[in-house]
Amino acid sequence: MNILYLLVPIALVAIAVAIKLLFWAINNGQYDDLDTEGKRILFDDDDISPKKVERGNQKSPEE
Repeated sequence: MNILYLLVPIALVAIAVAIKLLFWAINNGQYDDLDTEGKRILFDDDDISPKKVERGNQKSPEE
């Protein structure tokens, strides 16, 4: 029975911390756009490596 005097305050502190973290995440926009991140894995990356960009911007000597 004495252990409850320790475990109950620890549980209450843990719940308070979890609620504070939840509200922090909501206020910082972590839950603003839930659909885009779930669909992003379905599409290819359109990133262009720097080497391809450099080659594409250079004009050929024939011009």
